[in-house]
Amino acid sequence: MEPDLFTAAAEERQEKDPASTPLAVRMRPRTLDEVVGQQHLLRPGSPLRRLVGEGGGGPAGPSSVILWGPPGIGKTTLAYVVSQATQKRFVELSAITAGVKEVRAVIDGARRSSGAYGRDTVLFLDEIHRFSKAQQDSLLPAVENRWVTLIAATTENPYFSVISPLLSRSLLLTLEPLTDDDLRGLLRRALTDERGLGGAVTLPEDAEGHLLRIAGGDARRALTALEAGAGAALAKGEPTITLTTLEEAVDRAAVKYDRAGDQHYDVASALIKSIRGSDVDAALHYLARMIEAGEDPRFIARRLMISASEDIGLADPTALQTAVAAAQAVALIGFPEAALTLGHATVALALAPKSNAVTRAIGDALADVRAGLAGPVPPHLRDGHYKGAEKLGHAQGYLYPHDLPGGIAAQQYAPDKIHGKRYYEPTRYGAEARYADVVERVRARLRGEAPPQPPRPPQPAGPGASGESGESGPSSEAPPSDGPAAAES
Repeated sequence: MEPDLFTAAAEERQEKDPASTPLAVRMRPRTLDEVVGQQHLLRPGSPLRRLVGEGGGGPAGPSSVILWGPPGIGKTTLAYVVSQATQKRFVELSAITAGVKEVRAVIDGARRSSGAYGRDTVLFLDEIHRFSKAQQDSLLPAVENRWVTLIAATTENPYFSVISPLLSRSLLLTLEPLTDDDLRGLLRRALTDERGLGGAVTLPEDAEGHLLRIAGGDARRALTALEAGAGAALAKGEPTITLTTLEEAVDRAAVKYDRAGDQHYDVASALIKSIRGSDVDAALHYLARMIEAGEDPRFIARRLMISASEDIGLADPTALQTAVAAAQAVALIGFPEAALTLGHATVALALAPKSNAVTRAIGDALADVRAGLAGPVPPHLRDGHYKGAEKLGHAQGYLYPHDLPGGIAAQQYAPDKIHGKRYYEPTRYGAEARYADVVERVRARLRGEAPPQPPRPPQPAGPGASGESGESGPSSEAPPSDGPAAAES
């Protein structure tokens, strides 16, 4: 918001008593060169550089921008840097508390300031996704006519949360998650910088690693936890923030997990093997360890998609749909809510019937191709749409399945070298039991043989019959019992 007497007094107090201000606020960059990460947005001539007056621009003034990214990676910080570096009038609003009335007041003030004093206005609007369509519409005239330069921040996908006319009038800048190296540099700067802790404490490597894990790419969370650990260490009269002190200060145990080392792969492997083994409780345990350690939720979602294809397959055709939907949701919402989505998918996959029949089938087919078992495509399957194809014998004798009863033509499809070879051997687990019967009948028709008849469904016993001599049990056409227990059927 615009400076006033109260703001000036608060800033003066912060200068005299730094402890009255959170460490994350004290360590905010004062220039774009101090910004951690986001180097792809800070190149010379970039919109952000031009917003702070670097490089001029002449008649091509700086455009309004929409900053999109997860919490704690620098959206508010970038706006703060602009407010400190530019000579423009700077106004900050939050979509949580502001409405159309406040927006119009800012726009009217911007027009008066431009007309009377020649000062342009930068409007920073935080959490713009919380504005309704009508509220976002109120920004359009000001952005289109450049009565204000808008810097809007959002954690939601702007293609869903920001109206198209506003998107078309602004530059969309996507902020990347901060890396461990980015956060490590920020923590070390905060430890030594006079604005920060001024060298009052040191941070050993194990405690620093724990801070990086609990931060989860969030700079604000990292600095808040560092400040809590430093306060606890100084209260004990200790010059070092030990891992034990840090755990006590943030009330969060250090998870033995290195996102770039063995633990990363061991825990991910244990998650997948627990799902494959249908142990839902173990799977949830390993999922929780990955979440608590700050693992990238997109990595977890990718592993679940692989598990759905590799270990469940056609035993439950909805498993892959569930995993893909989870991955899409995770990409949109991020942590902490993404933990629920990943939990839903993990439980569904762990309890689904399992089959690796397709995994084996495509593996065997790839092995044959790599071994040279390919051979030419049978002539009747070759393309016959070009001039001269008929003279070559291409597409001659091809039987069009749709013209035949049952839609299956008795003809050779595979090359001679693998003709008659069977790759797909379906199981009788879950929904794949249906494919097991279908594939046998289809293969018989392709060979020109009469297809085997499926077993008759069980008939009720007649009056007075014991039922012992009749057929019993489920039909082979029906899927066996749901879940992993189907392996026993």
